[in-house]
Amino acid sequence: MRITKLTTYRIPPRWMLLKIETDAGITGWGEPVIEGRARTVETAVHEFGEKLIGQDPARINDLWQEMYRGSFYRGGAILMSAMAGIDQALWDIKGKVLGVPVYQLLGGLVRDKMKTYSWVGGDRPADVIASMRRLREAGFTTFKMNGTEEMGIIDTSLAVDAAVARVAEIRAAFGNDIEFGLDFHGRVSAPMAKVLLRELEPYRPLFVEEPVLAENAEYYPRLAAGTPIPLAAGERMYSRFEFKHVFERGGLSIVQPDLSHAGGITECVKIAAMAESYDVALAPHCPLGPIALASCLHVDFVAHNAVLQEQSMGIHYNQGAELLDYVKNRADFALEDGYIKPFTLPGLGVEIDEERVIAASAEFTKRGVDWRNPLWRHADGSIAEW
Repeated sequence: MRITKLTTYRIPPRWMLLKIETDAGITGWGEPVIEGRARTVETAVHEFGEKLIGQDPARINDLWQEMYRGSFYRGGAILMSAMAGIDQALWDIKGKVLGVPVYQLLGGLVRDKMKTYSWVGGDRPADVIASMRRLREAGFTTFKMNGTEEMGIIDTSLAVDAAVARVAEIRAAFGNDIEFGLDFHGRVSAPMAKVLLRELEPYRPLFVEEPVLAENAEYYPRLAAGTPIPLAAGERMYSRFEFKHVFERGGLSIVQPDLSHAGGITECVKIAAMAESYDVALAPHCPLGPIALASCLHVDFVAHNAVLQEQSMGIHYNQGAELLDYVKNRADFALEDGYIKPFTLPGLGVEIDEERVIAASAEFTKRGVDWRNPLWRHADGSIAEW
């Protein structure tokens, strides 16, 4: 069996799917994308594709190494995301050829269901509380929300009080009936992170995500030493070689590699194992589409240290399409009390509605409007982290 063709589809709301075809008529689907840089990743996918055509899709490890080590310059958000989607599609093909779900090829289940959490958008406590109540009715008990808006390197007591008051209102409304993580989103500097973590301690968030940017990872152990709140990060780390330095320094309780950014299933299984050896939990980042979520779940179901899975159903970024809009076997994504069960179909277990994908991609391309993250500025006009 040989790879014959790679086709990419940019689709709403901000996703890109990849279809890899073979001369045996078996196809695999992947999701290579960087939010806001889909066209750049698309170019990288097709550059890799020039070398993949004619190769045996079963040699996943060798193809991964060829893509990674075959060029002098390697790694980073774009190349690793392109590789991630290709890797997902290759695992999808292998599972379909052998007639089993991918998690079986990775050693089999370590759990019978995986706990998921839901993003809650909105910057006002009333909006967040109302959204949480709706999601509670759907069975969710665990949530994540932005911890702050823009924040200066050194900011005011008013800004700190506003962030803390929002969390206090949520805890007052629900008590301990729910759990929530707070995403600082890299918006907070190291000096302000120290202050915020101290002030948030009484409200016992489940974790604080990206307390500082990944490029300032040397602060993770320093911040962790000053707070009992578990710290999480990893969505902006793209290989085990980046995670290696974080594990060596310590400080993180939870790592969050993204299966569409950090080299795909092949790489993230290794990152999960590295984390386990340091007694660090795994909670893959996934605000993306159905293939990305399925890929995360296959890793979750074989990683003993997987504790939570992010998913994008109803997320505030999803404007123009929802996760299940492009899926035929929607029942397989059903959530029960916030948990999702292992897929039973071979490969990644996702039946893509290809006609809908093609139509959506054509319309999306025709419109020519790609998703971009907002650009924030401080009151003085300087750029703020979004």
